[in-house]
Amino acid sequence: MHGWIIIDKPLGLGSTQVVSAVKRALRQGGYGKFKVGHGGTLDPLATGVLPVAVGEATKLAGRMLDSDKVYAFTIRFGEQTDTLDAEGPVTATSDVRPTLAQVEAVLPRFTGPISQVPPAYSALKVDGERAYDLARAGEAVVLAVRGVTIHGLSASPVEGDDALQDITLNAHVSKGTYIRSLARDIALALGTVGHVTMLRRLKAGPFTLAPAISLDKLGEAGMARTLEHLLLPLRAGLDDIPALPLSPDQAGALRQGRVLTGIAKDDGQYFACDGDMPVALVQVEAEEARVVRGFNL
Repeated sequence: MHGWIIIDKPLGLGSTQVVSAVKRALRQGGYGKFKVGHGGTLDPLATGVLPVAVGEATKLAGRMLDSDKVYAFTIRFGEQTDTLDAEGPVTATSDVRPTLAQVEAVLPRFTGPISQVPPAYSALKVDGERAYDLARAGEAVVLAVRGVTIHGLSASPVEGDDALQDITLNAHVSKGTYIRSLARDIALALGTVGHVTMLRRLKAGPFTLAPAISLDKLGEAGMARTLEHLLLPLRAGLDDIPALPLSPDQAGALRQGRVLTGIAKDDGQYFACDGDMPVALVQVEAEEARVVRGFNL
C-alpha cells in the first residue's frame, strides 16, 4: 500500500480529518500500519481534490504542496466577511453590483504574477502562532504581502447583462495562492466588496476529480478490503517529470545513496525506476544523478 488515494473532500471537514478517515479505512481493512499524509490543505468550507499519500508516497507530499492547483469559486458581491468566506460575520457592505463585462474587464489585472495579502484566517504562522488562532482570539493579524502567479482566470458565462449578485470563476494558480484573497481583491477592483461562497478544487498537481472518491466509498472499500483497487501508484504523483530507466546495478547503487555518473540527460529532476519499480526521485546535474527522495519498496 504505497501510493495515492484521491478523495473528493466533502464540505465541513478539514484535511486532517480526511487523513484520519484513510487511516481508519486501512485499519479496518487489516492492511497494517502505514504513514498517511495529504498533499495540500483544503479549508473545511472547500470541496474537491485532496490527494492523500500512503506509505512511501508520503515522501512526495511536500512536492505536491508546491504544485499548481485549479479551482472553481463563487464570489458574492456586496458583503465582505472577516474570514473572506461564508463562515465569518460581515465586516463591510456595498450596494455596487458589477456586470459580467465589468468582471471580465478586470480579470487581466489578476492574471500572471501578482501580489496578495493572505487572509487573517489562514494557517500561516505569526511569531510561532497560527494566524487563524490569533484572529479568533480577537488579535489584529497583519500578514506580509506575497507574490503568487495566476496562470489562468476566467468567468463562467451568465445570461443577460444585468448586475450580478454572484459570479463563478475558474483559476489555475501557483502554490501559495489564497483564493479568498483573490476574490476579495477582485471585488475591490470592481468598486465593491465580496466574499467566497463556494470553493471547489478541480486539480492538484497531476491529480483531477476523475479518480476522486467519496469518504463513503473509501469506508466501504476499507470494510470490503478492496482499498488497493482505489490506490493510484506512487509514480502517479510524478507524472509531470520524465522517467529515468535504470539497470539493476544502477538501481542498487542509488538505493545505497551513491551518485550515478555518465547520465546523458538534461539537468533536472527525474523519476528513477528499475522496470516498474520506483527507486528514487533524483536530480541530474552535469551528467550526475543524486537521490532527492529514495523509496523503500
